[in-house]
Amino acid sequence: MTAEQQIPKIKLVRIAHVYYTHADLDKAHEFLADFGFTVADDRGDTVYFKGYGTEPFVYCATKGAENEFGGAGFVVESLEDLELASKTLPKATPVHDSDAPGGGKRVTFRDPVDDFPFHLVYGQTPVEKSAHLPELEYNFPENKHRPVNKTQRFKKAPAAVHKLGHVGCCVTNFAKAFEFYTTRFNLKPSDIIHEPNGKDVSTFLHLDRGMEQVDHHTWFFFEGPKYHVHHSSFEVHDFDIQSLGHQWLRDKGYDLVWGVGRHVLGSQIFDYWYDRSGFILEHYVDGDLVDETTPISRSEAGPDSLHIWGPPLPPTFLQ
Repeated sequence: MTAEQQIPKIKLVRIAHVYYTHADLDKAHEFLADFGFTVADDRGDTVYFKGYGTEPFVYCATKGAENEFGGAGFVVESLEDLELASKTLPKATPVHDSDAPGGGKRVTFRDPVDDFPFHLVYGQTPVEKSAHLPELEYNFPENKHRPVNKTQRFKKAPAAVHKLGHVGCCVTNFAKAFEFYTTRFNLKPSDIIHEPNGKDVSTFLHLDRGMEQVDHHTWFFFEGPKYHVHHSSFEVHDFDIQSLGHQWLRDKGYDLVWGVGRHVLGSQIFDYWYDRSGFILEHYVDGDLVDETTPISRSEAGPDSLHIWGPPLPPTFLQ
């Protein structure tokens, strides 16, 4: 066993937020409002956006010279986890106060291979939920759950975001990334995807929280020639809300990437869109849950493994 493997794992609790820099912050702000975020704090050149859940913010947009992804932030279980991260992770900052909404303490480190930023936070103050959307009753052919004279009526609007669900990236060395993140953190694969020759090239990682039910994946990465963010994905309430959001974005003239469809791995109903800076954001609903009893699945890479229904896979989607 190596010295690195003897270091305790840093315990992550949930994914919390993402950071993006936009050359045109005004256009970015307009898209993010149409995507379903609300403003948590507008500081001029930095705007924090939130969903309707208890996270103080889920997306930070900053004005800069170039469009750039600034990494994802994960909540850790304890201050001791932050201190361990600061002392043992590559290029890690000292533990310091966060001036973002919710406050708390923060550490930022750099990925050991591709040098991208990765943020850890602890002690944020949660906010009150800003919406309580009803769980609808559906009428099936043989089981009618909605009473007589109770209708389903909706209004055109953006799909209100609930929370950040996961982030995906392209990394240049899958094996090194997989070893690092599954060794240093309580990240565990739900699925591992391999090439026909057996080489592992992609994984969907969930948070290993024992018997606590967690999302099928909170982070995924795949191997490619150059590091970049693939997309950030945000949960919305249900399929009706997601479809209303799809209609809203389409009517506003935004560029659709892929959707609406149903994934195979994770089962989510997906809807991917380009923002005005060329980044991909996803609305999703109805994802799988896992816990420590969930077996690790292995499958071969291929377009048929990505969706069971929906539009054809765009040829550039996996780039």
